[in-house]
Amino acid sequence: MSGSRHALIIANADYDDPGLKELASPASDASALAQVLGDPQIGDFEVEVVADEPSHVILRRIEGFFTDRRRDDTLVLHFSCHGLKSESGELYLAARDTEPRYLDATAVPSYFVRRCMSRTRAGSTVLFLDCCYGGAFSKGSAAVRAAGDANVLDNFTAEKPPRGRGWAVITASTAMQYAMEGGRLAEGAGPPPSVFTHAVVEGLQTGDADLDADGEVSLDDLYDYLYEQVREQNPNQTPSKTVEMQGGLQLAHSRHRRIRVEPADIRPEMRSAVQSRNTFTRLGAVRALRDQLADDRLPVAEGARRALEEMARGDVEDVARDAEEALAAVRLRPSATRLDFGRVERDSVVPHRTVTLEGVPLARCCLAHATAPWLRVAQDDDALDVGVDPATVGHLSGDIVLKGVADDAVVTVEVDVRVPDRPPAPASPGPADTGAGTVPDGRAPDAPTAVTAAPPVVPPPSDRVVIRPQEPPGEPPPVITHDPEQDAPPVTVPRPPPSPPPFVPRQEQATVLTDRPPRTTERPSGSHRYAPPAVRPTRARGGPVAAVAALGCAGASVVLCVLAAVRGRQALLGDRHDRNQQDIDYWVHHTGAFTFLVACLSTAVAALVLAGLARYVVDARRTRYTDGARSATQTLVSTARLFAVPVLVLAGLAGLAYLVAGQHW
Repeated sequence: MSGSRHALIIANADYDDPGLKELASPASDASALAQVLGDPQIGDFEVEVVADEPSHVILRRIEGFFTDRRRDDTLVLHFSCHGLKSESGELYLAARDTEPRYLDATAVPSYFVRRCMSRTRAGSTVLFLDCCYGGAFSKGSAAVRAAGDANVLDNFTAEKPPRGRGWAVITASTAMQYAMEGGRLAEGAGPPPSVFTHAVVEGLQTGDADLDADGEVSLDDLYDYLYEQVREQNPNQTPSKTVEMQGGLQLAHSRHRRIRVEPADIRPEMRSAVQSRNTFTRLGAVRALRDQLADDRLPVAEGARRALEEMARGDVEDVARDAEEALAAVRLRPSATRLDFGRVERDSVVPHRTVTLEGVPLARCCLAHATAPWLRVAQDDDALDVGVDPATVGHLSGDIVLKGVADDAVVTVEVDVRVPDRPPAPASPGPADTGAGTVPDGRAPDAPTAVTAAPPVVPPPSDRVVIRPQEPPGEPPPVITHDPEQDAPPVTVPRPPPSPPPFVPRQEQATVLTDRPPRTTERPSGSHRYAPPAVRPTRARGGPVAAVAALGCAGASVVLCVLAAVRGRQALLGDRHDRNQQDIDYWVHHTGAFTFLVACLSTAVAALVLAGLARYVVDARRTRYTDGARSATQTLVSTARLFAVPVLVLAGLAGLAYLVAGQHW
């Protein structure tokens, strides 16, 4: 978004004419829209708001807004007011002093706005009209002056801007509904809040209007979002759009941006393995693609991820399950999903916290943004530096949203900001105990002299001399007093020892100990591959043993099926050449075909049960089996099912034929 960006918001809620009802939404809508458009992180517009001004002021502001612009400027003009129509169908935008009988003199004509848009040198101009027709009421009248919706767009189809990329008009074509009571507006029947402007503010502020998640809200994105939101709130209101513009226009930034990596095509032999009809070949392709997910070259890893996503969506159960497990490696995995800074003092320096991004390089490729203004987050290759600004007192809670290639993650941050506790002021020392001095020869003085620890505030009288001889540092010097009116030698009074300072507990800074080693930012030179943590082999053999047993039962069922088929053929031949006219039941039991058939069915069922048990044990206790054990178990289970299922079907059909032929039903 280059060039300067300017927005003019005109909102009129109060009207001098009693026939124009006061509106409740324009003032709040204008304030919210100005805040969103003026936010450097969203609209980055220079916003000017004109609220409840007369028509001549609005006309002057509009013409000045479109004057002296450059070709790379972007202008946005928004109206939130009553819309009136003349008898000829011309639209007028109501100002504070608008009189419905004198629209040309007291309102803002639509042709004036169109002419200003046509003459401006700005490259892109967007007009939002959140106005409705329906305010042309006269006091005591039960009908409006004009009927039908105001077709604002017809005013702009005849003229096109001579320079720049073009203009666009997005309007909310609504009609306000008034509650009528005896030809007057009912008390308390004010218009509902503006659905249109509220949807504009919400779409830009939350980023929901960024439908393609490219980090920018285009004009088309915003209109599609407005259409859905307004129609959902009010089915009788349909926003409309007319655009005469070359190329797209980015209106605002969005926080819904998701990082994108252009994928590299997988190798032809890998593509052939992914599309193979052989299940085991596709399973091998899943393992190879899982290794490519850890590649330092992000396009290669992204190509492998997309191929695995296709297999997870459309392949058979076994292949889809392995593909889903492989895709778990590229999910966002922050080292902490909750940070609690505890109790801190307002405006103090709070230590930062570090959140490490774990996993393969493609999983660490993400964008982070804070949802609270007091949160601070800085991102490097594989970590987040999180801080807080303790300027607001209270319990604060916010989120850091991480948007990765495959999914999202949230880190919740909490802090309890308190007013700093002021230490108590040290108490001033009180007056010291008075005591009588001693004369050098041991004789008590005629009058005791009081001595205080603190120096006197009032200087001593002129007839008293106070002499303080210098003493070694660290010892309180004595006070020698002499009264010339009394015939007594000087009195030496020792000073009392100084009072110790009040005890103030020292606040020591808490030291946070952690067992996590310091993170190093340097990486070894050269490309390296991510190595997942190795799984230590254990002695668990339940899954492979069950898989071997399943394969054995499946093989036995095949042999028994062949024997049952041979004995069944002998029974049929014996029944055909029987001279004693024995029935088929006799020959089936005589040749042993029935026994082999029952044994075949039993072993096939046992093979399927053991195969399912082996797969369940390995999946439920994955950490107790090595990759080789899991792979071998899966191969044995698939082979056992490959043998047992056809045998079970053939044996079931043979048993059904025996029951029908032997007239057991």
